Amino acid sequence: MTLDEIANAVVEMNRSGELDALLANHYSPDCVSVEAYSMDPSMSAESKGMEAMKAKHAWWDSMMEMRDVTVSDPMIHGEDRFAVIFGMTAVEKQSGKEHKMQEVGIFTVADGKVVREEFFYGR
Repeated sequence: MTLDEIANAVVEMNRSGELDALLANHYSPDCVSVEAYSMDPSMSAESKGMEAMKAKHAWWDSMMEMRDVTVSDPMIHGEDRFAVIFGMTAVEKQSGKEHKMQEVGIFTVADGKVVREEFFYGR
C-alpha cells in the first residue's frame, strides 16, 4: 500500500472504531507506540510489538468510554510519515469524570505498514 492509502485507512478506521482490524491489517507486527507520558504507573509510555499494542488498547478500553471522537484528514510529510489530529471526550468508567482531549498522532510507515506512532497532547 502507498503512504496515502495507509494514511487514509488509519483515519477511516479510527473514525469507524475498527481499531482491532486497523492493527491487524495496517500495522507491522513489530510496531512501536509512544505516548507523551505513561497514563498508568504500571505501564511504560512506549509499547513495542503487536501484543503490547493490543494490551495498551485493552487497558484504555477498560478504563475509559470514548464520546464525541473527531479524526482529521491525514497530513502527509515526505515519503514515510503522516500526522492526524484526534479530538475526543474521554469519560473515566469508574468515576464518571470527563476529560476533553486533543492529540496529534505522528505515524511512520515502512514496507506498507505503520511501524511507529507517537502521540503529543497537553496535560
